[in-house]
Amino acid sequence: MSRFGETPAAEEVAQALSDEIHGKIVLITGVSPGSLGAEAARVISLHHPRLPILAGRSIPKLRTTETDVKAVSPSVNTRLLELDLGSQEQIRKAAAEVNGYEESIDVLYNNAGIMAAPYATTKEGLESQFGTNHIGHFLFTNLIMPRILAAGKVARIVNISSWGHNMQRFRFDDYGFQNGASYEKWKAYGQAKTANILFSVGLVEKLGRKGVLSFSLHPGTIRTNLGAHLEKDDMMAIGLVDEAGNPTALSGEWVNIQQGTATHIVAGFDPSITEQNGGYLEKCKVDNDAAQPYAKDKTEATKLWALSEELVGQKFEY
Repeated sequence: MSRFGETPAAEEVAQALSDEIHGKIVLITGVSPGSLGAEAARVISLHHPRLPILAGRSIPKLRTTETDVKAVSPSVNTRLLELDLGSQEQIRKAAAEVNGYEESIDVLYNNAGIMAAPYATTKEGLESQFGTNHIGHFLFTNLIMPRILAAGKVARIVNISSWGHNMQRFRFDDYGFQNGASYEKWKAYGQAKTANILFSVGLVEKLGRKGVLSFSLHPGTIRTNLGAHLEKDDMMAIGLVDEAGNPTALSGEWVNIQQGTATHIVAGFDPSITEQNGGYLEKCKVDNDAAQPYAKDKTEATKLWALSEELVGQKFEY
């Protein structure tokens, strides 16, 4: 059990870490209303961050979340950033905007994602779950690294993964599922979530000596808008619910969105986990044993970093 309890609400964790949140500049991707990112923004705003930056591809949805944030924290300053992780051209535009900020970025939450979607591709032709959930964040994170490094030794990069990484290791020989011919949506999701964990491992290998912290996490099994398109049969296919639609033992205890966001807050602000840089979190604590060995493998992380550089057409040396 974590020091915050088994399934605390995000507000409880944020209250305990209020001094750590105070004055921070926090950029969160994927903050559509009803999402984990939106809830993280709302909870963080209660504890006097210097600036929450809300990033997503839909400006109207960003404005809705901004309104929700200001409803609970009227005095908080916010900033909106248009970011489409399915377009490398637009990612570069968004990153250029961030690099023009005067402020550094203390905490980056790579929270946006898609889950078990029908086969589609990004604008560059990459399978969409891999291209959006990993490659988009890989490119954005590295492009804005000057602003992250400017924060000094308080900088953290949090990659939101999932229990779903158990469904598929990274397929270096066929990450595109034969251009969709052999596509299986849950395996594609699992591959993308494995990549999220490996990205944190890679970031620590590349930037840990510069003081950058990076963690990945499973927020818990939650019903959010991320899976709003899924039918009961989709969930039954991977054993998360039974024929009656009830959670199974495999899925563990389901949590609400407030409880699910609690691990975000720990990963972003808890000073007690800094010695476990690169760690994987579940239930508000670092639990590396909960991640598959292939998702923590440094050789795999190095291979994925090199492949990612190839797919974005740019090398990042630190």
